[in-house]
Amino acid sequence: MKALVQRVYGSSETLTWEDVPDPVPGEGEVLVRVHATSVNPYDWHFMRGEPYVARLMTGGFGLRRPPAGVLGCDLAGRVETPGQEFSPGDDVYALLPRGAYAEYVCVREDLLARMPANLTHERAAAMPMAAVTALLSLRGVAPGHRVLVNGASGGVGTFAVQLAKALGTAVDAVCGPANVELARSLGAEHVTDYHSADFTRGGRRYDFVLDIAGGRSVFACRRVLERGGTFVAVGGPAGRWLQPAGHVFAALAAGPFARRRVVLADAVACPDKKAVLGELAALVERGSLTPVIDRSYPFDDLRAAIAYQEAGHAKGKVAVTLGVPG
Repeated sequence: MKALVQRVYGSSETLTWEDVPDPVPGEGEVLVRVHATSVNPYDWHFMRGEPYVARLMTGGFGLRRPPAGVLGCDLAGRVETPGQEFSPGDDVYALLPRGAYAEYVCVREDLLARMPANLTHERAAAMPMAAVTALLSLRGVAPGHRVLVNGASGGVGTFAVQLAKALGTAVDAVCGPANVELARSLGAEHVTDYHSADFTRGGRRYDFVLDIAGGRSVFACRRVLERGGTFVAVGGPAGRWLQPAGHVFAALAAGPFARRRVVLADAVACPDKKAVLGELAALVERGSLTPVIDRSYPFDDLRAAIAYQEAGHAKGKVAVTLGVPG
């Protein structure tokens, strides 16, 4: 099969197209033919081996070179081999540790969920990492809460605004000027253009602040939090040495001194991804959640899709389709 393989750290051009053996499912796995995938910052951080601090962490990237393999954590496809729960022909999607940038992948059944019935593979593939992160980030939100999403126009942000609305909250958004109308269309009641205003000094207060963009410190953001409110750190500006991990760690370190709850949303470590994907599928099928796709690339242009997402200007998700018939 054809796969985009990583053997060194670097730009998307260092990834190589290779013919590799078809994977063989083991105990508890099924073989899935990949119909679509998408690109996340998670993928290109592994591709770059950045921030460098992550190379020193347990389970990190690898100090000098990555473990050779296939990147890609978002998967939508069709089951090829029978399992305990899934049968050949079943349409599924999953959040993987890696491996989706290939024509086939073996997936544990406890990671697979049935695709939303009203989505194509392309649109379903836009969901796993970003939508799971958004939903986990909003745990604890209750109807009537006021929620702010800082970084509302990216992959996680476009899902978070919709999910906050579906949970019965009044949701505000922060994004760039080109994306103000997009944020409003997703359900944001008040949108701040960060180029022209500082949301931490706008006078509006919230029960819940979801910080995806990471442009302001937790100490600045606490000015807009109600006493007893929650600050959730997801990411921040990319950097070679420490960021965005540094922003997240700083937020967690500041938590005990902020008199507000500071937590971290980590989709990768989620122990029950299958259940969360099932919850998201139900929301999609009810019409409460819709993936926003900025661009879609064919599989052969996957390296260009990664480069475009890494540039940081995508509205919503960047999808990749394999052109599989049916």
